[in-house]
Amino acid sequence: MKGDIKLRVSKIEKSFPGVKALDKIDFAVTKGTVHVLCGENGAGKSTLMKIINGIYQPDGGQIFIDEKPVKISNPIQARNLGISMIFQEMNYVPEMTVEENIFLGNLPVNKFGMVDWKKVRRHTEELLKAEGLPYSPTTLLKDLTVSDIQMLEIIKAISYKSDIIIMDEPTSAITLKEVHKLFEKIGQLKARGVSIIYISHKLDEIFQIADDITVFRDGTVVESHPKEELDIETVIALMVGRKLTNTYPKEEIELGEDILKVENFSSQNVYDNINFHVKSGEIVGFAGLMGAGRTEVMRSLFGLDPKSSGVVKIKGKEVNIKNVRQSIENGMVMLSEDRRRYGIIPMRSVKENTTLSYLKKVFYGFFLHSKVENDIVSNMFKRMKVKTPTIETPIASLSGGNQQKVLLAKWMIRNPDILILDEPTRGIDVGAKFEIYKLMTDLAREGKSVIMVSSELPELIGMCDRIYVMAKGNITGEIARKDFSQELIMKYATGNLTISGVK
Repeated sequence: MKGDIKLRVSKIEKSFPGVKALDKIDFAVTKGTVHVLCGENGAGKSTLMKIINGIYQPDGGQIFIDEKPVKISNPIQARNLGISMIFQEMNYVPEMTVEENIFLGNLPVNKFGMVDWKKVRRHTEELLKAEGLPYSPTTLLKDLTVSDIQMLEIIKAISYKSDIIIMDEPTSAITLKEVHKLFEKIGQLKARGVSIIYISHKLDEIFQIADDITVFRDGTVVESHPKEELDIETVIALMVGRKLTNTYPKEEIELGEDILKVENFSSQNVYDNINFHVKSGEIVGFAGLMGAGRTEVMRSLFGLDPKSSGVVKIKGKEVNIKNVRQSIENGMVMLSEDRRRYGIIPMRSVKENTTLSYLKKVFYGFFLHSKVENDIVSNMFKRMKVKTPTIETPIASLSGGNQQKVLLAKWMIRNPDILILDEPTRGIDVGAKFEIYKLMTDLAREGKSVIMVSSELPELIGMCDRIYVMAKGNITGEIARKDFSQELIMKYATGNLTISGVK
């Protein structure tokens, strides 16, 4: 590592009940460089970043900025020291506007001590224009997509004009075009001398922007090197402590009859004339660019949003699903793309989050049968390989990958026939991804039908039997496994190739 050290931590330690999150961590970032942190979920990366940002206090160790010791008690103090952070779990208020969210906690005031809303509006418009984002400052965040919100979180952090910017999974929910835009912005920030700490599980992208790479495992630093001294295979082996020889554990499974059939499914101005089917034992992918309508179709199918017209058949029987309860009763469940907003109940335990979908199984009359609940959750967590200090731990304390596995466990206790998985591996590490892929294969082998919505083409190609591609609210292509290629998928996704009528 060359150049002046901008940020350094020495012998940082942090423990939570039942787990040592960080064990004597030494780490440094050079001025004007991108330092990438890699590691499995729960390795300690985000915990260290929250200590640097003042959210957590370390149990031991020291933080230095420009080689001067500092004590960071809270995020406001961190911001005053020139540190800003983009969080893995997006930190926004759905009922607030774009401008309110951007300036949340940092509202300018006039000489009378009142919020200067004219200044807020002017600066918001300048930021949106500079980043090429077509939103109105008065738009509510609940009306934006996950991708839109992620981009706003990025410009919010950049707007503080900090010397140190922490980016925790900044590309987990944005389009390829937006990723390129972010990388350009990172290049501009580096040129200004800004130091960037970048956490990502997308190993191909980190080698595009990293200057240095540090690998975490089990709360310790395994190794730290300039990018040129590492490759993707070495980083994966350092992260998981072993080589992953088969990234996608897909098996050839004999398919059965149609379990789900969707005919002429439409929602005015959202998606139109959607036709597809999924067989027993089949994993069917849905590809497309952001805004293509994939998530909207799945939400309507699950009963979250209304449809205008169309027929849904489950096991040959026509069903009229108007709400989530009816979908679950018909054996169809859905894992949302935004686990923070629609999935977890943050302050409740992992146990409560898991059994929420099937309370009848743990209640006898008006009484909770604690032993039954504990046994169900413990057995499911063993199957899902959930890492948690205890089943009473608040789910908000878990890493993103383990939260995702808890949400999968919640649905698995229902023993569904159809699973809709919307971006199931977003923001989780390669080891946890492999475990989710393995679970998908196990479910297919049991005769379940799996729908996988994903923005990552390699995992769709690696795991699916067929892929439907959507663009502008329509299915533009259906591709058999033998014909899979990223180029063909992108042609359908961009509207450069279409088919007439999908059967």
